[in-house]
Amino acid sequence: MTPILVVNSGSSSFKYQLIDVEDSRTLASGLVERIGAESGGRAKHTAHGASGDPSTTELEREIADHTAGFQVMLDAFTAHGPSLDEHAPIAVGHRVVQGGARFFEPTVITDLVRINIDELSALAPLHNPANLAGIVAAQRAFADVPHVAVFDTAFHQTLPPAAYTYAIDAEVAEKHRVRRYGFHGTSHRFVSRAAAEFLGRPVGELRQIVLHLGNGASACAVDGGRSVETSMGMTPLEGLVMGTRSGDIDPAVLLHLSRRAGMSIDELDTLLNSRSGILGLSGHGDMRDLHAAIDAGDERAQVAFDVWAHRIRGYVGAYAAQLGRVDAIVFTAGVGENDDRARAAVLAGLEGFGVVLDGARNAERVPGARRISADDSRVEVLVVPTNEELEIARQAHEVVAG
Repeated sequence: MTPILVVNSGSSSFKYQLIDVEDSRTLASGLVERIGAESGGRAKHTAHGASGDPSTTELEREIADHTAGFQVMLDAFTAHGPSLDEHAPIAVGHRVVQGGARFFEPTVITDLVRINIDELSALAPLHNPANLAGIVAAQRAFADVPHVAVFDTAFHQTLPPAAYTYAIDAEVAEKHRVRRYGFHGTSHRFVSRAAAEFLGRPVGELRQIVLHLGNGASACAVDGGRSVETSMGMTPLEGLVMGTRSGDIDPAVLLHLSRRAGMSIDELDTLLNSRSGILGLSGHGDMRDLHAAIDAGDERAQVAFDVWAHRIRGYVGAYAAQLGRVDAIVFTAGVGENDDRARAAVLAGLEGFGVVLDGARNAERVPGARRISADDSRVEVLVVPTNEELEIARQAHEVVAG
């Protein structure tokens, strides 16, 4: 057994999983949230027995900071299992959102690495400080094992300059580190490799388009296991239409709203990140609610759905051109894995490009990776569940195992 503890820390919460990388089995998982809240915090811990049957416990108590949150987690392991004495993690893997151009692989966290993660907070002010708070607390709780940072941006460090360069003044861009970094890299890496395994082909010979479609969404062109293009840019705002984010927009719109509507930088930030996307277009932030509204005859909801699918389809076409050949289109994440209606809309009209969906296969709800394309489709269309925690655990293990 080779346990790895995986931590995904936010500003007022963190998720964790204890994973045995030898058989890819989750031994325990949990969530500690409302850290620092005056009304008290909450914690949920699930122990997965040998048979796979989960046992979940919850508690509410004051949780002052991330260090206190890790103590709550340790107490849950002691009280409800599995025992960390018997399943002691050999490493702790941490999700870190922004690695800039400095980090292109999983990295053992040293004092210098922590300083770099902190400095990169300027590029991800909502994420890196929170990730760092989890790292500091985890290193106190697990002082005797290596801690490994796995960066969302690392998989996209293989983008060529033509893909990551913005066409603005080069000196300004270099001084302020303005370029495309891409995100969801851990998911895109896991899914592209899992798709190759499902197809029984080496990942190095495949050209894939991976569509990570959830509340946050991104597309990635993967050539031979390497990211060569992706939709998110310097921040996760660029690219596809998302639950609350606008995705691509003419930058002059911001100048117009500033001059004519008097909107401040903070107001524009809130507009594009929190009041746009499907929510901004329709008033519905969840795809299931959007479908219900469409079925009830809501024209705004229909337009929002059409805009969402249109943008993704455009990226599929663009990436097909960049790759020169597409062997597989792979859907993943919450919407991508579970919404057959959304998948069908994204691929509608692509038959001329060799993409033929099988309606019955697409409508099936079965666990695990599966094919949803027709037998005569030249392009394989797959649904592959993502597992970012397992990918982080595997990468952390690779680092500490040498």
